Amino acid sequence: MSHEPSTLPQADSTAVVTAPGARARIKALAANPLCGVIVALVVIFVLSCSLSSHFLTAFNMKIIARSLAFVGLVTIGQAILMILGELDLSVGAIGGLAGVAGGLLMVQAGLNPWLSLILCLALGTGCGLLNGLLITRLRLHSLVLTIGMAGVYGGANLVLTKGVAITGIPSDIGFLGRGMMFGLPVPFVILLVCLAIVSFVMIRTPLGRYVYAIGSNNAAARMLGIRVDAIRVCAFATAGFLSALAGIVMVARLGTAQPSIGDTWVLAPIAAAVIGGVATTGGLGSPFGAVLGAVIIGIIENVIVLFGISPYWQSIVSGGIVVAAISFDSIARRYFNREA
Repeated sequence: MSHEPSTLPQADSTAVVTAPGARARIKALAANPLCGVIVALVVIFVLSCSLSSHFLTAFNMKIIARSLAFVGLVTIGQAILMILGELDLSVGAIGGLAGVAGGLLMVQAGLNPWLSLILCLALGTGCGLLNGLLITRLRLHSLVLTIGMAGVYGGANLVLTKGVAITGIPSDIGFLGRGMMFGLPVPFVILLVCLAIVSFVMIRTPLGRYVYAIGSNNAAARMLGIRVDAIRVCAFATAGFLSALAGIVMVARLGTAQPSIGDTWVLAPIAAAVIGGVATTGGLGSPFGAVLGAVIIGIIENVIVLFGISPYWQSIVSGGIVVAAISFDSIARRYFNREA
C-alpha cells in the first residue's frame, strides 16, 4: 500500500513560521520612530498640496527650503544633546550673539568678512563649550544652566547693539544667505552638508555610539570607561557651533545683523526633534529624524502664511506642536514598554 506525500502539513508549517515573522516585522516598523515621521510628512505634504495651489511651486519650495535651513541647523545640535539626555535653551541666544558679533566685526571693526565669519563660529563654539564646562564641572542641570546662560548671551547681544540693527553688511557673504547652488538655496545646501557629517559621526563612529550609550544609561557608560563629561562638553560645543552658523548665515540672508536673530530658535528645534523621534529621556532618535520633524513644522507654518493667517498664530502652533509631540512620545513609549 503506497502513501502519497501530503503537502498540507508543509503549508501549515510555513503559515505558522511566516505569520509571527510578518507580525514581528510590522511591529518593528511601528516601533521605529522614523516610519511614523515619514508617514506624517507625506500626509501633511499631500494635504498642503490639495489645500493650496500655490504650495507645490518652485518658488514656494525654495522659500520653505531656505527657511528650514536656519531652524534645521539649530535642530541638529539640539537633537545631539537630547540623544545625550541634555537640553540647551540658550542655542537661540548663541546664534543671535554670533550674528551681531559678526556684523560688528565686519562693519565697525572693518575685518575681512570671511575672517569675521570664522571668528563668529569660534565665538558660538566657545559659548557652547562654556555651557558644557559649567554643567559638567559644577554638576548643574543643563535645563536650569542654559536658561540662565540664554539671559547672559541675550543680554550681551543687546549691550553690543543697544537694540539697533547693524546695517552695511558686506555683500561678499551675501551668497551664503541668498545664493543658489545645484538649483537649491545655499543655506539649505549648508544644512544638508552639516546633516550628512553629523549623521555619519552618529551612526558610523565610536563617538556617535558613545553618545547613544550615555543617553541610554549614564552610569553604565561611566563604568565602561567612556569619557562621559568630555563627550557632553563636545556635544554642547557642537550645538554652539551650529547655532552660530545659523546666526551668521541669517545675517548674510538679511543683509543686516538684527538683535532679534535667534529669538524663535528655542521651541521649534525641540518640537522638531521630538516629532522626529528623538526621545525626551535620551538614548533614542537621530539628527536625520529631527530634521524631518523640522520639515513638518516648516510646511505647517508655510501653509499658515499661504492662507493669510496672522503670523502670531505661528507661536501658538509651535507651542501646541511641542505639547502634542511630547505627549505622544510619552504615551507611545509607555505602550511599547508594556508590550515588551
